Amino acid sequence: MLNAADDLLVERGFDGVTIESIAARAGVAKQTVYRWWKSKVDILLDTLTGDAQDGLAWRLGAATAEEELKLHLRRISGFLQEPAGQVLLALLGHAQTNENTARALREGFLREQRERDLTGLRTVLERHIGRPMDEQTTTYLLDVMLGPIFYQALVVGHSPAPELLDMTARLVLDMAT
Repeated sequence: MLNAADDLLVERGFDGVTIESIAARAGVAKQTVYRWWKSKVDILLDTLTGDAQDGLAWRLGAATAEEELKLHLRRISGFLQEPAGQVLLALLGHAQTNENTARALREGFLREQRERDLTGLRTVLERHIGRPMDEQTTTYLLDVMLGPIFYQALVVGHSPAPELLDMTARLVLDMAT
């Protein structure tokens, strides 16, 4: 059912996904879907959570701080081009006009992913500067780091150029020192 929801979102867009279409694609009764999820948003959040565990994971320790940030930014940018990333972008768009979706997204997936991102970034920055990073600075630097990717995806409509990702990584490291 989760794969069916992912596939339908990519094929038909957010408005084209219904509980009925998910059930039909998965080959189950509509009641089976409702037994597990209350809405298509709940299903899409579950698909996103599972896919993002690996797709947005920090992979630390194999490179310099700059290379780690560059690789992570490329991983995020690539993720947003995949079906799972399309789920995230669709949910972010829907959250702009639906408070229930906004709340579910912020209180669940986005809060958890932000914590993972803060931990990963803090680890990279502390290794880079050789001292602990305070929480507020790390939070600001995470916003600086992620802003260009989401701006490009949501406003401009495409992935940022690799050069922009590289500049962003260097900027974050420079601002940390």
